[in-house]
Amino acid sequence: MTKEKIGFYRLLLENELFECVIPFWENHSIDEKNGGYYNCLDRDGSVYDTRKHIWLQGRQAWMFSKLFESDQKSQWLEIAYEGVKFLTNNAVREDGRVYFSLTEDGRPIYMQRKIFSECFYVMALAGYANASGESKYQKMAELQLAKIWDWSEDLTKVGRPVYEGEIAAQSLAIPMILLNLIEEVTHGDYSRYNAEVDRCIDRILLHVDRQRQVVFETVTPDGGYINNSDGRVLNPGHAIEAGWFLQNWAQKKQDAELAETAAKMVRWSYSKGWDKEYGGIFYFLDYEGYSPLQLEWDMKLWWPHCEAMVAHLQNVKLFGLKEDWDSFTEVTDYSFTHFSDKVFGEWYGYTNRRGEITHRFKGGPYKGCFHVPRALFYCWQMLGELEKTV
Repeated sequence: MTKEKIGFYRLLLENELFECVIPFWENHSIDEKNGGYYNCLDRDGSVYDTRKHIWLQGRQAWMFSKLFESDQKSQWLEIAYEGVKFLTNNAVREDGRVYFSLTEDGRPIYMQRKIFSECFYVMALAGYANASGESKYQKMAELQLAKIWDWSEDLTKVGRPVYEGEIAAQSLAIPMILLNLIEEVTHGDYSRYNAEVDRCIDRILLHVDRQRQVVFETVTPDGGYINNSDGRVLNPGHAIEAGWFLQNWAQKKQDAELAETAAKMVRWSYSKGWDKEYGGIFYFLDYEGYSPLQLEWDMKLWWPHCEAMVAHLQNVKLFGLKEDWDSFTEVTDYSFTHFSDKVFGEWYGYTNRRGEITHRFKGGPYKGCFHVPRALFYCWQMLGELEKTV
Protein backbone atom coordinates (compact mmCIF):
# COMPACT_ATOMS: atom_id res chain seq x y z
CA MET A 1 0.00 0.00 0.00
CA THR A 2 2.45 2.61 -1.21
CA LYS A 3 1.71 6.26 -1.84
CA GLU A 4 2.17 5.58 -5.57
CA LYS A 5 -0.37 2.73 -5.55
CA ILE A 6 -2.90 4.78 -3.63
CA GLY A 7 -2.40 7.66 -6.06
CA PHE A 8 -2.85 5.32 -9.01
CA TYR A 9 -6.24 4.12 -7.79
CA ARG A 10 -7.34 7.60 -6.74
CA LEU A 11 -6.68 8.93 -10.24
CA LEU A 12 -8.28 5.86 -11.85
CA LEU A 13 -11.50 6.31 -9.89
CA GLU A 14 -11.50 10.08 -10.31
CA ASN A 15 -11.31 9.80 -14.09
CA GLU A 16 -13.92 7.07 -14.20
CA LEU A 17 -16.36 9.04 -12.05
CA PHE A 18 -16.03 12.48 -13.58
CA GLU A 19 -15.13 11.62 -17.19
CA CYS A 20 -17.09 8.41 -17.87
CA VAL A 21 -19.91 7.83 -15.39
CA ILE A 22 -21.42 11.17 -14.39
CA PRO A 23 -21.36 12.57 -17.98
CA PHE A 24 -23.31 9.51 -19.14
CA TRP A 25 -26.23 10.38 -16.85
CA GLU A 26 -25.92 14.11 -17.46
CA ASN A 27 -26.07 13.64 -21.22
CA HIS A 28 -28.71 10.94 -21.53
CA SER A 29 -31.03 10.69 -18.52
CA ILE A 30 -32.47 14.17 -18.04
CA ASP A 31 -36.09 14.55 -19.16
CA GLU A 32 -36.19 18.23 -20.04
CA LYS A 33 -39.88 18.12 -20.96
CA ASN A 34 -41.45 16.33 -17.98
CA GLY A 35 -38.77 16.62 -15.35
CA GLY A 36 -37.07 13.78 -13.55
CA TYR A 37 -34.84 11.23 -15.23
CA TYR A 38 -35.09 8.44 -17.75
CA ASN A 39 -33.79 5.30 -16.05
CA CYS A 40 -33.90 2.75 -18.86
CA LEU A 41 -30.88 3.57 -21.01
CA ASP A 42 -29.20 1.32 -23.57
CA ARG A 43 -25.45 0.95 -23.87
CA ASP A 44 -25.11 4.22 -25.78
CA GLY A 45 -27.60 6.09 -23.61
CA SER A 46 -30.62 5.66 -25.88
CA VAL A 47 -33.93 5.56 -24.00
CA TYR A 48 -35.52 2.14 -24.56
CA ASP A 49 -38.37 2.48 -22.02
CA THR A 50 -39.84 5.77 -20.80
CA ARG A 51 -41.25 4.46 -17.51
CA LYS A 52 -39.67 6.07 -14.46
CA HIS A 53 -38.83 4.01 -11.40
CA ILE A 54 -39.14 6.04 -8.25
CA TRP A 55 -36.36 4.53 -6.18
CA LEU A 56 -33.98 5.33 -9.04
CA GLN A 57 -35.34 8.86 -9.33
CA GLY A 58 -34.63 9.32 -5.63
CA ARG A 59 -31.18 7.77 -5.83
CA GLN A 60 -30.12 9.96 -8.74
CA ALA A 61 -31.38 13.14 -7.06
CA TRP A 62 -29.42 12.16 -3.94
CA MET A 63 -26.28 11.40 -5.96
CA PHE A 64 -26.21 14.77 -7.69
CA SER A 65 -26.86 16.48 -4.37
CA LYS A 66 -23.78 14.73 -2.93
CA LEU A 67 -21.72 15.75 -5.95
CA PHE A 68 -22.77 19.36 -5.48
CA GLU A 69 -21.75 19.25 -1.81
CA SER A 70 -18.26 18.20 -2.90
CA ASP A 71 -17.85 20.58 -5.84
CA GLN A 72 -20.30 23.47 -6.08
CA LYS A 73 -21.19 23.06 -9.75
CA SER A 74 -24.57 24.70 -10.26
CA GLN A 75 -25.66 22.21 -12.92
CA TRP A 76 -25.40 19.36 -10.41
CA LEU A 77 -27.76 21.08 -7.98
CA GLU A 78 -30.13 21.84 -10.86
CA ILE A 79 -30.13 18.19 -11.92
CA ALA A 80 -30.85 17.14 -8.33
CA TYR A 81 -33.74 19.61 -8.15
CA GLU A 82 -35.25 18.20 -11.35
CA GLY A 83 -35.56 14.85 -9.62
CA VAL A 84 -36.86 16.25 -6.34
CA LYS A 85 -39.46 18.38 -8.12
CA PHE A 86 -40.68 15.42 -10.19
CA LEU A 87 -40.91 13.27 -7.07
CA THR A 88 -42.75 15.77 -4.91
CA ASN A 89 -45.18 16.60 -7.72
CA ASN A 90 -45.99 13.05 -8.76
CA ALA A 91 -44.67 10.18 -6.66
CA VAL A 92 -46.49 10.45 -3.32
CA ARG A 93 -50.07 9.50 -2.48
CA GLU A 94 -52.10 11.39 0.11
CA ASP A 95 -51.37 8.69 2.71
CA GLY A 96 -47.63 9.06 2.20
CA ARG A 97 -47.12 5.86 0.21
CA VAL A 98 -44.78 6.26 -2.76
CA TYR A 99 -45.32 4.60 -6.13
CA PHE A 100 -42.77 2.19 -7.58
CA SER A 101 -43.13 3.42 -11.16
CA LEU A 102 -44.74 6.25 -13.11
CA THR A 103 -45.21 7.19 -16.74
CA GLU A 104 -42.74 9.72 -18.09
CA ASP A 105 -45.26 12.51 -17.41
CA GLY A 106 -45.90 11.35 -13.85
CA ARG A 107 -49.00 9.11 -13.91
CA PRO A 108 -48.98 6.09 -11.55
CA ILE A 109 -48.26 2.63 -12.94
CA TYR A 110 -47.37 0.35 -10.04
CA MET A 111 -47.22 0.28 -6.26
CA GLN A 112 -45.16 -2.29 -4.31
CA ARG A 113 -46.03 -3.76 -0.92
CA LYS A 114 -42.62 -2.67 0.30
CA ILE A 115 -41.11 0.50 1.78
CA PHE A 116 -38.07 0.99 -0.44
CA SER A 117 -39.53 3.55 -2.84
CA GLU A 118 -40.39 5.60 0.23
CA CYS A 119 -36.87 5.23 1.59
CA PHE A 120 -35.16 6.56 -1.52
CA TYR A 121 -37.70 9.35 -1.78
CA VAL A 122 -36.56 10.42 1.70
CA MET A 123 -32.90 10.15 0.67
CA ALA A 124 -33.58 12.51 -2.21
CA LEU A 125 -35.32 15.04 0.05
CA ALA A 126 -32.62 14.90 2.73
CA GLY A 127 -29.75 15.03 0.26
CA TYR A 128 -31.21 17.99 -1.60
CA ALA A 129 -32.04 19.80 1.66
CA ASN A 130 -28.44 19.49 2.79
CA ALA A 131 -27.03 20.57 -0.56
CA SER A 132 -29.40 23.47 -1.19
CA GLY A 133 -30.06 24.66 2.36
CA GLU A 134 -33.83 24.60 1.72
CA SER A 135 -35.23 23.54 5.09
CA LYS A 136 -38.70 22.63 3.83
CA TYR A 137 -37.28 19.51 2.20
CA GLN A 138 -35.59 18.53 5.46
CA LYS A 139 -38.93 18.76 7.28
CA MET A 140 -40.61 16.70 4.56
CA ALA A 141 -37.89 14.06 4.89
CA GLU A 142 -38.32 13.83 8.66
CA LEU A 143 -42.10 13.50 8.43
CA GLN A 144 -41.82 10.79 5.79
CA LEU A 145 -39.18 8.93 7.81
CA ALA A 146 -41.61 8.74 10.74
CA LYS A 147 -44.19 7.09 8.50
CA ILE A 148 -41.65 4.65 7.11
CA TRP A 149 -40.57 3.66 10.60
CA ASP A 150 -44.18 2.93 11.54
CA TRP A 151 -44.74 0.83 8.41
CA SER A 152 -41.48 -1.06 8.92
CA GLU A 153 -42.72 -2.28 12.30
CA ASP A 154 -45.88 -3.73 10.73
CA LEU A 155 -45.72 -4.41 7.00
CA THR A 156 -49.42 -5.25 6.86
CA LYS A 157 -49.84 -1.46 6.86
CA VAL A 158 -48.37 -1.41 3.33
CA GLY A 159 -50.51 -4.34 2.21
CA ARG A 160 -48.15 -7.24 3.00
CA PRO A 161 -50.33 -10.27 3.83
CA VAL A 162 -49.60 -12.69 6.66
CA TYR A 163 -50.33 -16.37 6.08
CA GLU A 164 -51.04 -19.08 8.63
CA GLY A 165 -48.16 -21.31 7.59
CA GLU A 166 -45.46 -18.63 7.48
CA ILE A 167 -42.36 -18.94 9.61
CA ALA A 168 -41.86 -15.76 11.61
CA ALA A 169 -38.83 -14.07 10.09
CA GLN A 170 -37.09 -10.76 9.60
CA SER A 171 -35.12 -9.50 6.60
CA LEU A 172 -31.71 -7.83 6.71
CA ALA A 173 -32.81 -5.27 4.12
CA ILE A 174 -35.12 -3.29 6.40
CA PRO A 175 -32.88 -2.46 9.39
CA MET A 176 -29.90 -1.71 7.17
CA ILE A 177 -31.79 0.71 4.89
CA LEU A 178 -33.38 2.40 7.89
CA LEU A 179 -29.97 2.82 9.52
CA ASN A 180 -28.62 4.38 6.33
CA LEU A 181 -31.70 6.58 6.03
CA ILE A 182 -31.31 7.96 9.55
CA GLU A 183 -27.70 8.81 8.71
CA GLU A 184 -28.81 10.76 5.64
CA VAL A 185 -31.65 12.59 7.37
CA THR A 186 -29.74 13.59 10.50
CA HIS A 187 -26.58 14.92 8.78
CA GLY A 188 -24.43 14.01 11.77
CA ASP A 189 -26.72 14.96 14.67
CA TYR A 190 -28.72 11.82 15.44
CA SER A 191 -29.55 12.61 19.08
CA ARG A 192 -33.29 12.59 18.32
CA TYR A 193 -32.99 9.10 16.87
CA ASN A 194 -30.83 7.32 19.47
CA ALA A 195 -33.44 4.66 20.20
CA GLU A 196 -34.12 4.01 16.51
CA VAL A 197 -30.40 3.73 15.70
CA ASP A 198 -29.84 1.22 18.50
CA ARG A 199 -32.89 -0.76 17.39
CA CYS A 200 -31.57 -0.98 13.81
CA ILE A 201 -28.10 -1.99 14.95
CA ASP A 202 -29.50 -4.70 17.23
CA ARG A 203 -31.65 -6.06 14.40
CA ILE A 204 -28.72 -6.16 11.97
CA LEU A 205 -26.56 -8.00 14.49
CA LEU A 206 -29.21 -10.73 14.71
CA HIS A 207 -28.21 -11.67 11.15
CA VAL A 208 -24.52 -12.04 12.04
CA ASP A 209 -23.70 -15.65 12.89
CA ARG A 210 -20.28 -15.45 14.53
CA GLN A 211 -19.94 -19.21 14.93
CA ARG A 212 -20.60 -19.89 11.25
CA GLN A 213 -18.87 -16.65 10.19
CA VAL A 214 -21.67 -15.65 7.82
CA VAL A 215 -24.38 -13.00 7.53
CA PHE A 216 -27.81 -14.46 6.78
CA GLU A 217 -30.38 -12.54 4.77
CA THR A 218 -33.30 -13.94 6.77
CA VAL A 219 -33.47 -15.07 10.40
CA THR A 220 -36.16 -15.58 13.02
CA PRO A 221 -37.13 -12.45 15.01
CA ASP A 222 -34.69 -13.49 17.74
CA GLY A 223 -31.86 -14.22 15.29
CA GLY A 224 -32.39 -17.96 14.93
CA TYR A 225 -31.27 -20.03 11.94
CA ILE A 226 -34.03 -21.03 9.50
CA ASN A 227 -33.10 -24.29 7.82
CA ASN A 228 -34.92 -23.93 4.52
CA SER A 229 -34.02 -22.44 1.15
CA ASP A 230 -34.95 -18.93 2.27
CA GLY A 231 -33.17 -19.10 5.60
CA ARG A 232 -29.96 -20.51 4.14
CA VAL A 233 -29.61 -17.76 1.51
CA LEU A 234 -26.45 -15.69 1.55
CA ASN A 235 -26.26 -12.52 -0.51
CA PRO A 236 -22.59 -11.55 -0.17
CA GLY A 237 -23.00 -8.10 -1.72
CA HIS A 238 -25.87 -7.20 0.58
CA ALA A 239 -23.99 -8.39 3.66
CA ILE A 240 -20.93 -6.38 2.61
CA GLU A 241 -23.08 -3.28 2.20
CA ALA A 242 -24.64 -3.85 5.62
CA GLY A 243 -21.11 -4.10 6.99
CA TRP A 244 -20.01 -0.68 5.83
CA PHE A 245 -23.31 0.90 6.87
CA LEU A 246 -22.77 -0.56 10.34
CA GLN A 247 -19.15 0.58 10.34
CA ASN A 248 -20.25 4.18 9.79
CA TRP A 249 -22.26 3.97 13.01
CA ALA A 250 -19.52 2.17 14.90
CA GLN A 251 -17.29 5.16 14.18
CA LYS A 252 -19.98 7.66 15.18
CA LYS A 253 -20.52 5.81 18.45
CA GLN A 254 -16.79 5.13 18.96
CA ASP A 255 -17.68 1.49 19.58
CA ALA A 256 -14.58 -0.65 18.98
CA GLU A 257 -16.42 -3.97 19.35
CA LEU A 258 -19.06 -2.95 16.82
CA ALA A 259 -16.32 -1.74 14.47
CA GLU A 260 -14.61 -5.13 14.60
CA THR A 261 -17.90 -6.93 13.95
CA ALA A 262 -18.66 -4.70 10.97
CA ALA A 263 -15.20 -5.34 9.52
CA LYS A 264 -15.63 -9.09 9.95
CA MET A 265 -19.02 -8.96 8.19
CA VAL A 266 -17.24 -7.55 5.16
CA ARG A 267 -14.30 -9.97 5.25
CA TRP A 268 -16.39 -13.10 5.87
CA SER A 269 -18.92 -12.24 3.17
CA TYR A 270 -16.28 -11.39 0.61
CA SER A 271 -14.31 -14.56 1.30
CA LYS A 272 -17.44 -16.68 1.09
CA GLY A 273 -18.78 -14.90 -2.00
CA TRP A 274 -15.63 -14.62 -4.13
CA ASP A 275 -15.58 -17.03 -7.07
CA LYS A 276 -12.15 -18.63 -6.82
CA GLU A 277 -12.38 -20.14 -10.30
CA TYR A 278 -13.53 -17.19 -12.43
CA GLY A 279 -13.26 -14.24 -10.09
CA GLY A 280 -16.03 -11.86 -9.08
CA ILE A 281 -18.67 -12.08 -6.37
CA PHE A 282 -21.49 -14.62 -6.60
CA TYR A 283 -24.96 -13.07 -6.40
CA PHE A 284 -26.50 -15.72 -4.12
CA LEU A 285 -25.24 -18.77 -2.24
CA ASP A 286 -26.84 -21.48 -0.10
CA TYR A 287 -25.05 -21.78 3.23
CA GLU A 288 -25.30 -25.57 3.24
CA GLY A 289 -24.00 -25.83 -0.32
CA TYR A 290 -27.27 -26.73 -2.01
CA SER A 291 -28.15 -25.16 -5.34
CA PRO A 292 -29.69 -21.74 -4.66
CA LEU A 293 -33.25 -21.41 -5.94
CA GLN A 294 -32.41 -18.10 -7.63
CA LEU A 295 -31.61 -18.94 -11.25
CA GLU A 296 -29.21 -15.98 -11.45
CA TRP A 297 -27.26 -17.13 -8.37
CA ASP A 298 -23.88 -17.45 -10.12
CA MET A 299 -24.11 -14.24 -12.15
CA LYS A 300 -21.78 -11.34 -11.39
CA LEU A 301 -23.66 -8.08 -10.87
CA TRP A 302 -22.23 -4.59 -10.73
CA TRP A 303 -23.53 -3.52 -7.35
CA PRO A 304 -21.98 -6.16 -5.00
CA HIS A 305 -18.60 -5.27 -6.47
CA CYS A 306 -19.28 -1.57 -5.88
CA GLU A 307 -20.20 -2.26 -2.25
CA ALA A 308 -17.06 -4.36 -1.78
CA MET A 309 -14.88 -1.53 -3.10
CA VAL A 310 -16.29 0.87 -0.51
CA ALA A 311 -16.27 -1.61 2.37
CA HIS A 312 -12.72 -2.88 1.86
CA LEU A 313 -11.30 0.61 1.50
CA GLN A 314 -13.16 1.71 4.61
CA ASN A 315 -11.48 -1.19 6.43
CA VAL A 316 -8.10 -0.12 5.03
CA LYS A 317 -8.62 3.40 6.30
CA LEU A 318 -9.59 2.20 9.78
CA PHE A 319 -7.33 -0.81 10.33
CA GLY A 320 -4.49 -0.50 7.81
CA LEU A 321 -4.33 -4.23 7.09
CA LYS A 322 -2.75 -5.63 3.94
CA GLU A 323 -5.58 -8.18 3.52
CA ASP A 324 -8.15 -5.39 3.20
CA TRP A 325 -6.00 -3.49 0.68
CA ASP A 326 -5.49 -6.67 -1.36
CA SER A 327 -9.24 -7.29 -1.39
CA PHE A 328 -9.90 -3.69 -2.45
CA THR A 329 -7.47 -3.87 -5.37
CA GLU A 330 -8.73 -7.33 -6.37
CA VAL A 331 -12.39 -6.31 -6.58
CA THR A 332 -11.57 -2.94 -8.15
CA ASP A 333 -9.41 -4.51 -10.85
CA TYR A 334 -12.12 -7.09 -11.56
CA SER A 335 -14.81 -4.40 -11.77
CA PHE A 336 -12.88 -2.20 -14.18
CA THR A 337 -12.03 -5.19 -16.35
CA HIS A 338 -15.55 -6.62 -16.55
CA PHE A 339 -18.07 -3.79 -16.04
CA SER A 340 -16.53 -0.51 -17.20
CA ASP A 341 -17.43 0.54 -20.75
CA LYS A 342 -14.60 2.61 -22.23
CA VAL A 343 -16.57 3.38 -25.40
CA PHE A 344 -19.88 4.84 -24.17
CA GLY A 345 -19.19 5.34 -20.48
CA GLU A 346 -20.85 4.02 -17.31
CA TRP A 347 -20.79 0.34 -16.34
CA TYR A 348 -22.57 -2.74 -17.56
CA GLY A 349 -24.65 -4.33 -14.84
CA TYR A 350 -24.77 -8.03 -15.54
CA THR A 351 -22.35 -10.77 -16.57
CA ASN A 352 -22.45 -14.54 -16.43
CA ARG A 353 -20.21 -16.50 -14.09
CA ARG A 354 -17.30 -16.28 -16.54
CA GLY A 355 -17.58 -12.50 -16.64
CA GLU A 356 -19.13 -12.21 -20.11
CA ILE A 357 -21.65 -9.40 -20.59
CA THR A 358 -25.24 -10.70 -20.63
CA HIS A 359 -27.16 -7.39 -20.73
CA ARG A 360 -25.83 -4.43 -22.65
CA PHE A 361 -28.01 -1.71 -21.08
CA LYS A 362 -26.59 0.77 -18.58
CA GLY A 363 -29.86 1.58 -16.85
CA GLY A 364 -32.95 -0.50 -16.07
CA PRO A 365 -35.63 -0.86 -13.39
CA TYR A 366 -32.98 -1.93 -10.84
CA LYS A 367 -29.84 -0.19 -12.09
CA GLY A 368 -29.52 3.56 -12.19
CA CYS A 369 -27.28 6.46 -11.26
CA PHE A 370 -26.36 5.22 -7.80
CA HIS A 371 -24.16 2.23 -6.94
CA VAL A 372 -21.40 2.96 -9.45
CA PRO A 373 -21.05 6.71 -8.86
CA ARG A 374 -21.56 6.32 -5.10
CA ALA A 375 -18.77 3.75 -4.85
CA LEU A 376 -16.41 5.71 -7.06
CA PHE A 377 -17.18 8.93 -5.16
CA TYR A 378 -16.68 7.48 -1.68
CA CYS A 379 -13.57 5.54 -2.66
CA TRP A 380 -12.08 8.57 -4.42
CA GLN A 381 -12.57 10.58 -1.24
CA MET A 382 -11.07 7.89 1.00
CA LEU A 383 -8.08 7.38 -1.29
CA GLY A 384 -7.43 11.11 -1.20
CA GLU A 385 -7.37 10.96 2.60
CA LEU A 386 -5.13 7.89 2.63
CA GLU A 387 -2.71 9.46 0.17
CA LYS A 388 -2.02 12.25 2.65
CA THR A 389 -1.23 9.86 5.50
CA VAL A 390 1.11 7.31 3.87
